[in-house]
Amino acid sequence: MLLLIPLAAAEPAMQDLFTAGENGYMTYRIPGLLAQGNTVLAYAEARRDGFGDWADIDVVLRRSADGGRTWEPMRVLADAGKDTVNNPVAIPGKKAGEIHFLYCVNYAKAFHMRSEDGGRTFSAPREITAAFEPLRKQYDWNVIATGPGHGIRMRNGRMLIAVWLSTGGKRHRPSRVSTLFSDDNGATWRTGELVPDTLPNPSETYAIERRDGSVLLNIRNEATEHRRAISVSKDGATGWSRPEFHSQLVEPVCMASLIRHPKGGLVFSNPDNLEATYVDASKTVNRDRKNLTVQWSGDEGKTWTAKKVLEPGLSGYSDLAATKDGTILCLYERGGLDKNIFRTGRLTVARFTLDWLRATMR
Repeated sequence: MLLLIPLAAAEPAMQDLFTAGENGYMTYRIPGLLAQGNTVLAYAEARRDGFGDWADIDVVLRRSADGGRTWEPMRVLADAGKDTVNNPVAIPGKKAGEIHFLYCVNYAKAFHMRSEDGGRTFSAPREITAAFEPLRKQYDWNVIATGPGHGIRMRNGRMLIAVWLSTGGKRHRPSRVSTLFSDDNGATWRTGELVPDTLPNPSETYAIERRDGSVLLNIRNEATEHRRAISVSKDGATGWSRPEFHSQLVEPVCMASLIRHPKGGLVFSNPDNLEATYVDASKTVNRDRKNLTVQWSGDEGKTWTAKKVLEPGLSGYSDLAATKDGTILCLYERGGLDKNIFRTGRLTVARFTLDWLRATMR
């Protein structure tokens, strides 16, 4: 267990929330965060009997009522027996204490739950897989995946998350990206148009509403350019632009995270690395998942002018949130059993200030 350092210190405060081998689970992966005021939800996939994506997997949750300083004990939020519960994603509601929660089962069915008390309790899950069916005419998927991470509530009230689909079954490849949204506060859900098919195997993607009301997608992909891809829509559903690579955001092929900070600008996190020590670069486009880094942009993501390393060692998926006072939290995969990042050792939350991050502005 890491020591909890006072936030007033120059460096981020770190705390392990989920540790491999605890509570009967072999490992924890796929972190997600949502902050609503000073309430923070940290959630993840808890993999009971294997390290892979297809196993006996539950979704687990820890809750904080003080901005991420202390955390309630872990509890199981979704359990489908021996089946795979995957890709949890939370979305802020329209009023205090309201939180919407989506996840999939066996990468085949999608479900929606709702909390009215800041994540203390949730409604029974309701299946919403039908929302994906219209996309079959363009892309005959056999895998669907929500998020993962967190979704957004747009200024017009639309709740929106990125989703990805595959026709490759357990390989998850090939794949396409779209969005899932609700305009009636979760009563009904629809999918947007598919992002143009110009990227090799796009998947885990983050959406952000820009100041002009358009939606930007920051897309994981397996292109040899090794850069995150960007696509924009006027409404988050239609008319997606042809994806373009962002020269400053490297892509080792991993989930990343993106949020708008309440005091201004965007914050981005991912393993900022293109070295290949633990992977065989002659056989895969993937690069090592290490050097987890956070960056800040003051111009809607056009340029990234501040950059800090949170974890120089093995580090993979991450998710970001910001509390009421502007404190930034990053929940990320840290360390790997047998030096294998896919056998994640811990999910660690880092708490830091925008001033700490922007002290490196160039």
